Amino acid sequence: MSAVGKVLLGLGVMLMAVGLLLIGLERLGVRGWRMPGDIAIQRDGFQFYFPLGTSILISILLTLLLTFWAWLSARGR
Repeated sequence: MSAVGKVLLGLGVMLMAVGLLLIGLERLGVRGWRMPGDIAIQRDGFQFYFPLGTSILISILLTLLLTFWAWLSARGR
């Protein structure tokens, strides 16, 4: 299997795991979680929500995960 195929397969598995986690959390009653730093504006006839804090957290987690993955793959060569 080529390197690109392995990366795509790994990303697919990660997306499936996150999707199953979100479905499981929703079934447990955890819905609409918001982090500090998320921007939410509600006015008459208008709603705006931008998950800034959530985006930063996801970015940090993905950076750590992909850095670890790159370290593991470089170590195996």
